[in-house]
Amino acid sequence: MQNYPSKLLEAAVNEFSRLPGVGRKTALRLVLHLLRQQPTDVDRFSNALIRLRNEVKFCEVCFNITDIAICAICNDKKRDRGLVMVVEDVRDVMAVENTSQYNGLYHILGGILNPMDGIGPEQLNIQGLVSRIEAGAVREVIMALSTTMEGDTTVFYLFRKLKPFDIVVTTIARGVAIGGELEYADEVTLGRSILNRTPYDNALAR
Repeated sequence: MQNYPSKLLEAAVNEFSRLPGVGRKTALRLVLHLLRQQPTDVDRFSNALIRLRNEVKFCEVCFNITDIAICAICNDKKRDRGLVMVVEDVRDVMAVENTSQYNGLYHILGGILNPMDGIGPEQLNIQGLVSRIEAGAVREVIMALSTTMEGDTTVFYLFRKLKPFDIVVTTIARGVAIGGELEYADEVTLGRSILNRTPYDNALAR
């Protein structure tokens, strides 16, 4: 058990170590770094976190993170509004945008189906997607979820959910490695997988 010279130091280390991938040694290094900074710098850092938590919004259309009611992508009139790419979270949107190979809209599920972790359809933004399809402006839905068992299960569930509608459902090509997370794919591979997407019916036949 680490002995800390200050209860305040220990409390700060405890909070930082709660972050994903941050152990107590890394947390201590981060806290000591902040102690060496000017008070105004630390205030700016803490205020950014407070504003993030209290003021950030989720787009009313696609559930992207935004500062306003409807995100910049959904507001962009130059984008193809007949294309909707379904992704797991905002990191995937950022990864796809970096490829410059896609000019449609997005729909962020907020996760993937994982019964072991208690994540079912009710915990995801699935009804919002169905509502967008029911509105009639969408002609193609691109499934761009991670190529894991949970990702494939989610795609299959969504495919069956959307089957009654007169739309094309495609999936990105398997240029992304099986079992790979979308956000970690390099931009060239991800871009090609989008351009070479295939109808989901064909993917089921393989």
